[in-house]
Amino acid sequence: MLLMLIVLCISALDMDARIRTTRKNLRSTEVPVVALEADDALLPDSLAQLDPNAVTLKGFSKRASESKESFFITNNTGHRMSAVRLLLRYTSMSGEMLTQRTVNVPVNLKPGETKLVSIKSFDVQRLFYYYAGPQPRKQATPFKVAYRLTGYDIPVGN
Repeated sequence: MLLMLIVLCISALDMDARIRTTRKNLRSTEVPVVALEADDALLPDSLAQLDPNAVTLKGFSKRASESKESFFITNNTGHRMSAVRLLLRYTSMSGEMLTQRTVNVPVNLKPGETKLVSIKSFDVQRLFYYYAGPQPRKQATPFKVAYRLTGYDIPVGN
């Protein structure tokens, strides 16, 4: 009986010493990603026919230590999308362009649906971080990102 009482006391003490697995000081990134204007000189003329408001990006995240960029993408059309093509322009805080690239994001989005997606980062050396995210401890350069929808796929069938 005494042995059983000791085991119960030890297990009760062990329950109080839980390991905290949640991160502290998390913030919701409500910063929308800026859309590039159609009259921008660096954009191809073929984008004039595409509705730039068909998708919305927000919650962009890229830490200096990460090799991926993440963001929420919302389907603002009345169709299901199976892939989205985006032109991403990365700029310094002073506005000078660092790089520009086109990415194809495979995603299954119903009309009005929002999903978190991740893509391989432009920053292979891990020297940059998104300005609205947490500032890293190591030396890194903040950047801003703007996007333009260049196309999307509508699946046929099911």
